[in-house]
Parts: sequence; C-alpha cells; structure tokens
Amino acid sequence: MVSPSSAAIESNARPGPLTGVRVLDLGDPLTIYAGKLLADLGADVILVEPPGGVPARNLPPFFHEQSGPATSLTFWFFNTSKRSVTCDLHTADGRALFARLVPTAQIVLEGGPPGGLDELGIGFQRFHAELPALIWAGISGFGSTGPRAGWLADDLVGIAMSGILTLSGYPDRPPVQLPGNQGWYAAGIQAAQGLLLALRVAEQHGAGQFVDVSMQEALSLAQETAMQTWDMRREVRKRQGEARLMPGVGTYECADGHLYSMVGIPGFGANWQVLAGWMAEQGMAEDLGNEHWQNILNSMNIRELTQLWSNPEKLADLQAQYAHVNDVLERFYKRFSKQYLYEEGQRRRLLIGPANTARDLLNDAQLAARGWFQQVEHPELQQTVTYPGPPYRLARSPWQIARRPPLPGEHNIEVFGTLGLSPADLATLTAAHAI
Repeated sequence: MVSPSSAAIESNARPGPLTGVRVLDLGDPLTIYAGKLLADLGADVILVEPPGGVPARNLPPFFHEQSGPATSLTFWFFNTSKRSVTCDLHTADGRALFARLVPTAQIVLEGGPPGGLDELGIGFQRFHAELPALIWAGISGFGSTGPRAGWLADDLVGIAMSGILTLSGYPDRPPVQLPGNQGWYAAGIQAAQGLLLALRVAEQHGAGQFVDVSMQEALSLAQETAMQTWDMRREVRKRQGEARLMPGVGTYECADGHLYSMVGIPGFGANWQVLAGWMAEQGMAEDLGNEHWQNILNSMNIRELTQLWSNPEKLADLQAQYAHVNDVLERFYKRFSKQYLYEEGQRRRLLIGPANTARDLLNDAQLAARGWFQQVEHPELQQTVTYPGPPYRLARSPWQIARRPPLPGEHNIEVFGTLGLSPADLATLTAAHAI
C-alpha cells in the first residue's frame, strides 16, 4: 500500500493519465469545463480561438477588479493547462488551417447549436469519414436532435428548461438563478465522462463516434427529489426558501455567519434529544426541559411529518407548537461561531455544517492539510495566483495544473509549426486575419 506522502511524491514524477491525447476545444462556454477536466489530467488541450480570443475572456469577475480579456477569473478557472491558437473559422484560410489541425487530435469539443461547423464544411460529418477513430463531442442546450435542437441556450435557459430553477428561492417570490454557471459545469462533467468512455472504445477498436451532450438533460440530475415527488405523490415539488417543516432542519444564523442544520432526519446522525441535551449543558434549553416540550421533542420525526401533508390541520397545529422550539434553537445557534457549532455537532453526531464563504475555504484546515489549493505562476502579471484544486485524486497518475491559462494565440508558432507552417506563412495568415 502506498502512503499518502509517498503517493504524492511518486505521482509528481508520472505523466497524467491522458498524456498523449490531443483535444481541440472550440472555446464555447459549454465546452470549456470539459476541456479543463481533460487538460488537468494531462491531455494536450488546444483552445481554438478567433483572433483576439473567445468571448469568455471578458466574463467577470476580474483579477484585482481590472476588467479585460487578460484578467477574467472565470476564463482563468476554465482554461488551466490548455494551449491556445487563433484561427478564424469564418475565413477560407482559417478553415483550411483547422482542417489540417483536426487530424492531429483524438477529440474535438464543439459547443453551441448543433451543426455549426458542419455548415462551414469542417464539422463531424466531414471528418468522421476521413478519420474514423476521431471522437467529436457536440455540447448544446438541448442536444443534436428533437424540435429544440437548434435553439440557443445560455446557462439561465439551461437551468430553467431543466426544471431546477423552479426549485430555487422562496415560495412567495419568483425563482432565483443558481450562481456560478451550473449549466456549464453539468454539461462539461457529463461531456468529459462520455468522452473518456468513447476514448476507451476508440483505443480498443479504432472506432470513433459522436458524443451528444444536452445541457438540459445534464442538469436534470440536479432536481433532487422533484421527479420522485411527482412519481410517488403526484405533487409538483415547490420552492422551500426558509420554510422549516420542523425545528433543526434548515439554515440558521450563528455568531459569524450561517450554518445548515439537519437534525431529526431518520437514519442520519443523532436525534433532537442529543441537540436538546447540548443546549441544556450550555444553559440555553430554556423551558424545553418541561414535560410538555419533552413530549414534543420525543415525537419529532420528519418522516412522520411528511405523512401529514394529507392532514393540513394537524400539520398546522404541530408546526405552531414547533415555532417555540425553533425560537429557542435560533437563540442557541446565534450565540456561537459556525466552526464551533460544526465541530461540536460532529462530535455529538449531529448533522450541522457551516455555510462557508470563499475566505473560510482559504482558511480551511482540512483543505490546507490536503494541499488542495494550487499556486500557479502568471509571469506576464508577475503574480502567483491561488487556484481551486483537484475534483478527485489519482494515487499513481497526477491531476495537476500544468500551466496558467493561455493568452490568445500564445502557441500559434509551436502548434502550427508542427503542421509545417513557417514564420513567413504565419505572418501571411496574420495579415489575412485568418489567425
């Protein structure tokens, strides 16, 4: 068995698991996370951009709040370990150059409405016949078939059409958009998984294929129990907001922020009696030790509560009594820091977790002990930037950020040079606005 420390040392000396695999990423918002996942596993991911760079280079937030295509933190995160070439696919010279680049790759990532590159004569339909082992991913809002195949879809459209937007927010207000481009993440993750499976088939049998990814379908996994609620009870699950079916389940304010509490869920951690005992130890149980409230606490069970949906009068009566218990609990939580409540709750097997901010994560002892954050040099800025670390760890083949995100066309000479283009050829293409 390899110890964690020796595994880390050994992994740094080994190539990534996708070393030797070349990927062309067309730089659409729907493709760039899949490209990142492959690049940080060692694939040579080449970002194919129009002259001046892809639009994602201008997405906020910006490094030190200085807006511009060289300082987008969103672009930085999605494009670590990649190289960049510029190639205007709307020019004949640019398309010809791209056609020479495709045979050097095993995978192509195309985003947006299906068939965009096919219309230009440089899509999957052309290259599949010429390169039968080539894998081509088409990542779009709704997939490559069906009545909405050609419809435009940004992240907001994706989360709305997938059904998860209706679950976000408060029941008496409009739905709230999920932060952080969840559609891009979901589509990118599913695309990367599909590409790895297709790559295995291609390596074993020499057969490439088209990997069709729908952002709507990828996001449907995030509906949690909405589908089951309809299947089992023929009810449409609604936004919950801060509504608490019972005390101990929901978001609570504490001394330095917020926490999420899930006390009383059957089969998950300790029950309400343990929480009440802790409150009593701190002299903050107030009147919950009285026989009346003890009977209430002993009978508190979210599974039984959910069965009372068909008896709204009894449910309303119980929740009215629960309001007092919840008031006492709110005062208890508000007295202490979220870290204390988290650690002490864990010691007592109570499901309590802090609502961490970005600063909390930077100071998190667990992440620090595992060396999760990665320091990446940005020589052009004369800065070292802290990046989020790996989504998973392979003991014998490393995940790592090989380089900072590329500048537009930074690798034109080294990539196009391998195609036999001379500096004079590149200068001619630059003058023609093809690169």
